[in-house]
Amino acid sequence: MSSHNLIKRDAKLTNFFAENLPITSASHTTKKPSEYYLEYLEGCIISIGIPESGEELLKKLPRLAALGATIMQDHLANKRMKHFEFITLSPKERFINLQETSPDLLNRVSQYLIKSHLSIKPESLSRIRKRLFR
Repeated sequence: MSSHNLIKRDAKLTNFFAENLPITSASHTTKKPSEYYLEYLEGCIISIGIPESGEELLKKLPRLAALGATIMQDHLANKRMKHFEFITLSPKERFINLQETSPDLLNRVSQYLIKSHLSIKPESLSRIRKRLFR
């Protein structure tokens, strides 16, 4: 599954989601329409929740709140690392990092989506792949 943001009528890929990864939207907390949309790249099963059901579950299982906080801290730390890598790594280094951290992704999605995800021009991605796979 991938997440896209519409910027000046052009869809910009913002993230990939693989199996068992949570997908949350800022609209969940802001109560405003999301600026993102999801695209299913493969068959999938999704589960949709509403804030009220989550609050009810936390009342029944208060220890779940601590687990949720830990998961959110981990998620935030991962987001920060990804952002830091994005702004400090070269396009080649970003591709290598993706290759090392998510090798299966390179076989599951199109090169067009890979280049969009890494913010690399198509011709640059072709050059990077050619140099790496010689």
